[in-house]
Amino acid sequence: MAKRKRNPWYVDGLHFECQGCGRCCSGPGEGYIWVTRPEIKLIAEFLEIPTGELKRDYLKRVGLRTSIIEDTLTKDCIFLRETHGPAGIDGRKQCAIYAVRPSQCRSWPFWPSNLVSGKAWNEATRKCPGVNRGRPYDCGQIDRIKKSRKWWNEKN
Repeated sequence: MAKRKRNPWYVDGLHFECQGCGRCCSGPGEGYIWVTRPEIKLIAEFLEIPTGELKRDYLKRVGLRTSIIEDTLTKDCIFLRETHGPAGIDGRKQCAIYAVRPSQCRSWPFWPSNLVSGKAWNEATRKCPGVNRGRPYDCGQIDRIKKSRKWWNEKN
């Protein structure tokens, strides 16, 4: 008898709309922002610096993997930068490499840890005000985002 595949708890979809707050990239907890070799190359090209300089100044090795470093005090991603715009908008933070951000960043908040249960998803609202707001994502879209790893090969 074949096992019947269970639908995930989010079979009816979830809502998410990025609020541009930068909290998903912020401390206080320390973590890892994993990057692949192709992403490293794309980030270096985007910043117009040699790959070796990017690795030396912005990345760290963790076992066999590579992570973007974090600010030593705030634990924010090193690429999360304060914006300086017109009055009233200063103090917001934005990703300096947003166009070439790693797949880990692109898939937020649809990370496996947030999709374990409805409770875990709702816990993500403590970090991210965009969870449970905005546009709906159906189950298929969520699974594609969650599994997407080679975004640079995907057609928009």
